[in-house]
Amino acid sequence: MGSCRRAPYSLSLLVQAVVLAEALALGTLPDFLPCELQPHGVVNCNWLFLKSVPRFSAAAPRGNVTSLFLLSNRIHHLHNSDFLHLPNLRRLNLKWNCPPTGLSPMHFPCHMTIEPKTFLAMPALEDLNLSYNGITTVPALPSSLVNLTLSHTNILVLDSTSLTGLHALRTLFMDGNCYYKNPCSWAVEVVPGALLGLSNLTHLSLKYNNLTTLPRDLPPSLEYLLLSYNHIFKLDPGDLANLTALRVLDVGGNCRRCDHARNPCVECLTKTLQLHPDTFRQLSHLEGLVLKDNSLPTLEARWFQGLENLTVLDLSENFLYDCITKTQAFQGLAQLRKLNLSFNYRKGVSFAHLHLAASFGKLTSLQELNMNGIFFRSLSESTLKPLTHLPLLKTLNLQMNFINQAQISIFGAFPSLSFVDLSGNRISGASALAKALGEADNENRVWLGPENLAPAPLDTPKSEIFMPSCKRFPFTLDLSGNNLVTVQSEMFTNLSRLQCLILSHNCIAQAVNGSQFQPLTSLKILDLSHNKLDLYHGHSFTELPQLIALDLSYNSQPFGMQGIGHNLSFVSRLHKLQYLSLAHNGINSRVNPKLCSSSLRKLDFSGNTVSSMWAEGDLYLHFFQGLKSLRWLDLSQNSLHTLLPRNLDNLPKNLTLLRLRDNYLAFFNWSSLVLLPNLQILDLAGNQLKALTNGTLPNGTQLRSLDVSSNSITFVAPGFFALAAELQVLNLSDNILKTIESSWFGMLAGNLKVLDVSANPLHCTCGAAFVDFLLEVQHAVPGLPNQVKCGSPKQLQGRSIFTQDLRLCLDEALSWDCFGLSILVVTLGVVVPVLQHLLGWDLWYCFHLGLTWLPRRGPRGAQPLPYDAFVVFDKAQGAVADWVYHELRVQLEERRGRRALRLCLEERDWVPGKTLFENLWASIYGSRKTLFVLAHTDRVSGLLRTSFLLAQQRLLEDRKDIVVLVILSPDAHRSRYVRLRQRLCHQSVLFWPQQPRGQGSFWAQLGTALTRDNRHFYNRNFCRGPAAE
Repeated sequence: MGSCRRAPYSLSLLVQAVVLAEALALGTLPDFLPCELQPHGVVNCNWLFLKSVPRFSAAAPRGNVTSLFLLSNRIHHLHNSDFLHLPNLRRLNLKWNCPPTGLSPMHFPCHMTIEPKTFLAMPALEDLNLSYNGITTVPALPSSLVNLTLSHTNILVLDSTSLTGLHALRTLFMDGNCYYKNPCSWAVEVVPGALLGLSNLTHLSLKYNNLTTLPRDLPPSLEYLLLSYNHIFKLDPGDLANLTALRVLDVGGNCRRCDHARNPCVECLTKTLQLHPDTFRQLSHLEGLVLKDNSLPTLEARWFQGLENLTVLDLSENFLYDCITKTQAFQGLAQLRKLNLSFNYRKGVSFAHLHLAASFGKLTSLQELNMNGIFFRSLSESTLKPLTHLPLLKTLNLQMNFINQAQISIFGAFPSLSFVDLSGNRISGASALAKALGEADNENRVWLGPENLAPAPLDTPKSEIFMPSCKRFPFTLDLSGNNLVTVQSEMFTNLSRLQCLILSHNCIAQAVNGSQFQPLTSLKILDLSHNKLDLYHGHSFTELPQLIALDLSYNSQPFGMQGIGHNLSFVSRLHKLQYLSLAHNGINSRVNPKLCSSSLRKLDFSGNTVSSMWAEGDLYLHFFQGLKSLRWLDLSQNSLHTLLPRNLDNLPKNLTLLRLRDNYLAFFNWSSLVLLPNLQILDLAGNQLKALTNGTLPNGTQLRSLDVSSNSITFVAPGFFALAAELQVLNLSDNILKTIESSWFGMLAGNLKVLDVSANPLHCTCGAAFVDFLLEVQHAVPGLPNQVKCGSPKQLQGRSIFTQDLRLCLDEALSWDCFGLSILVVTLGVVVPVLQHLLGWDLWYCFHLGLTWLPRRGPRGAQPLPYDAFVVFDKAQGAVADWVYHELRVQLEERRGRRALRLCLEERDWVPGKTLFENLWASIYGSRKTLFVLAHTDRVSGLLRTSFLLAQQRLLEDRKDIVVLVILSPDAHRSRYVRLRQRLCHQSVLFWPQQPRGQGSFWAQLGTALTRDNRHFYNRNFCRGPAAE
C-alpha cells in the first residue's frame, strides 16, 4: 500500500516538472548554471559556495570554455571525471576552496583530496592555480601546463618526481607553505636537482618558506627567482653561478630589520645578510635586484660590478642612513632607472640635514628615487644637489621624513622632474631657509619616540568623475598631510612650470586673496581639500590664469561660523576653470545668490544643504543658473526631501548628468524631466522612493542611464519606461521588488544594455512570469545566474531564481486543505492550554462527573484494586533496594501530583503475621501490574522466581499480562526470556539510562507501562496478545 500511496505524488511531481519546462520554454536558460558565462570563453563560478565541480548541461557549448574560475568555494574532493566534459580548458583556478588550518578564517582543519587522473583529463590545460588549499603533494599534471601555482598549501617537499614530464612549464609559484600564518614543523625542502628537468622554467617563486639555503641545481633557464622572506643568511658566488640568464633576483627580508616589521619577526643571527663581494658577478643580464629588509649597514661597490644592465634596485628597510651620504657603490650603475632607499633611518633619530653622496650623480639613467622615511628635518638645495643634473629623473618620493623646513623652489632646477611627493611631513610654511640651513649642523639630531614612527593613515582615493587626475600632467607637487597654516608666494619661486599642486589635509586657514600662487603661472590643477580656507575675497585664485580644476571640498569650518559671509564670485573670474568641487562644506546660507561661469563644465556640490538654500524663497532659486556651460552637477547628500519642478527649471539647460544620491526624496515628478532636455544620466540611488508611479518617463527624453538602486521601490507602473527610447542602462538593484514585468518596458526591453535587478526579494512561484522576461533579456542582466535571487517563499530565500522547488507546485485545493488543518491545529494548541489554565479544575471535575454517568466496563460488582503496581526486587542487593526506595518510590508516589501511583512494597505494605506466600499472593492479585526490578537477568532470587510464577498463573487465569521489567544494568547479559519479551512486548521491558538527560524519558515510559494494559504494547507482526474477556 505504501508504494501505491507514493505513486500519485510522484506522478504529480512529474506533471509539474513538465509544466515548469513549458513555462521556461519561451526563453533559454543560461548555459552554465549556476555559473556565469563571460566573454572569451570564461565561466565564472567564484564565491558560489559549491561543494563539487558543477556538471554543465550537455546542451551548453562546453567545447568553447577555455577558462573556469572556481575561486572561494567549498570543494574538498576532486574526482577523475570532474573535468572530462571540458576538453579545451586552458585556465583553471581552484584557489581558496580548502585552506590549510592556519589560513582558514575559523582555523578549521581541511584536506583536499585529488584523484590521480583529475587534471590529466584536460590535455590543453596551461594555467592551474591550486593555492590556498590543504594539499600535501603535487598531483599528476598534464604535460601541456605552462603556469602552476601551489602557494599557501601544505606541500613541503619538491623532489625529482613531483613535476615529472612538465617540459612546457615556465612559471612555478610556491610561496607561503611554511611561515607564521601557515606553520610547519620544518622548512620547505627542494631536493637538489628536483627542478633541473624543467628546461623551460623561467619564473620561480619560493617566498615565505623558511628556506635556510638557496636551492641547489636550479635550471639555468631561470629569469626570475624570488626568495624573499626566508632565512637565507648568506649568499656565496657558487649559489648563483649557473643562473646566468637571471633577470630579476629577490632575496629581500632574509635578515630582517625587526624594529620596522609589520608582522612577526625573528632577529637575524648574523645581524646582516652576508654577501660575498662576487655574489652577483656572473649575473650579467640582471635587471632587477631586491635587497630590502636585510639589515645591511653598508654598500660595497664590488656587489654591483658587472651588473651593467641593472635597472631596478631596492635597498629599502636597511640601515643605510650613513652610507647614502658617502657611498661610492652607485658609480657603475649607469643604466639604473629606479632606486628605492625608503626607511633606512636610524632607530629613534631624526637628523637635522641630509646630503646625498656624490655617486648619486653618476646615475644618469635614474627615473625614480624613493627616499621615504629616512627622517631628516631640513630640505635644502644641498640635500639633493647630486640629483640636480640627472637628465631623466621624473619621480622623487620624500614622504614621512619629518621635514619641517623645505626649500620647495629647488625643484625648479630639475630638468625632467614630473612628480615630487612631500606628503606626510611637517612643513609649516616659508621661512628664511637659506640662513637657517647655513647655521645648522649636519650632526644635529632629534631622538624620536615610537609614536612618531607610526605610519601615516592612508588617504581614501578620490573619485575622478568630477576632478581630473594629476597623472595626466607633466609636473606635480604633493604637499598634502603637512602642517601648512598659510601659503605664501615665496614658497613656489622657480616653479613656474608646475601644473598640479596638492595641498590637501593641511591646516590652511587664511583668506586667499589672489596673491598666494603668483609664481605658478602654468598651474592647471589645485587641490585645497580638507583645509579651513576662508573664501572672503572676490579675486581668490585669479593669479592662476591656466587653472582648469579647483578642489575646495571639505573646507567646512569657515562655512559653519555663524554670521560670516563667503564670496564665491571668484568663479566668474577664472575664465578657464572647468572642474570645481565645493563638496562637503555644509554650505547653506550667506553666499552669493548666484554662481556665474562661462567655462565651468563639472560642479561637485555634494555634502552641502541646498535644501535649506532653496527653502529661502527665491534668494537661491537661481544659484546654478549662471553656469552656462555646466554639463555635470552633483547634488548628492544635500538633505533634499522634495524637488520641485521650479528647482529643476532653474538648473542649467545643458546638463547631461545629474546626481541626487543619498538624499531623502520620497517623491519625484518624472514629467518635470522635460525641463532638462539634454539630460542623459540621472542618479537617484539611496533615496526613499516607494514606487515608480506618478506618470511615466516623458516622451522624447534623452535619458540613457537611470539609477534608482537602494531605494524602497515595491511597485512600478505599467509602461513606466516605455517612452524613454534612448534608455540603455537601468539600475533597479537593492529595492523591494517581488517581480519584474515586461509591461514596464513596452518595446524598450530589447534596447537595454544593462538591467540590474540584483538584491531584490523576488517572489519565486511556479511559472513566475519574470523568469521568462529575464531570460529574454539575459544579455543585459549582470549576474543573472547567481546574483538574481529569490526573497520568497522561505524555502528558496537567498537562492537563484532558477532553483525551482517542485514541492511548492502542489495543487491549490490541497494547499488550502493544509492551510485549514494548520489553522485548526494552531487554534487548538492555543485554546486548550488557555482553558486548562483558566478552567482546568472545573473541566476536570465535569469530565469525571460525566464518567460516573457512563456504564462501567468489566463484570458487575468489580472492585478497584488497592495497588497500581507491586514492586518485586532482591533486598540482598543494596544498590537495587536503595534505587527502589529513593528513586522509584519518590518519582512514582511523590512527584506525579494527582497522577501519583500506589505502590505495594514488601517491607511497608505486607501484613505482619501472615505467611510469605499469603502476602505474595495478595500483593500480585491486588495490583494492576507487577514490576520486577533486576540488576541482571541471568541469576535471580527465589522470591523473584515465585513472584514471576504467580504473575504467569494470573496470565493463565485472568488472561492479563501484568509483567513489567526494569533492568538497571543495560550492558548485562540478557536471558532468552528477556530477549523474547523485548521482541513481543517491547514497551514492557525498560532499561535505566546511564546518562542523566535520559532519565526524564525513562520515568515517562515507566508511567505509561504501569497505567496502560500490556495488550496495547504487543507487536502485531508476531501475535495478537492476550484477548480481553
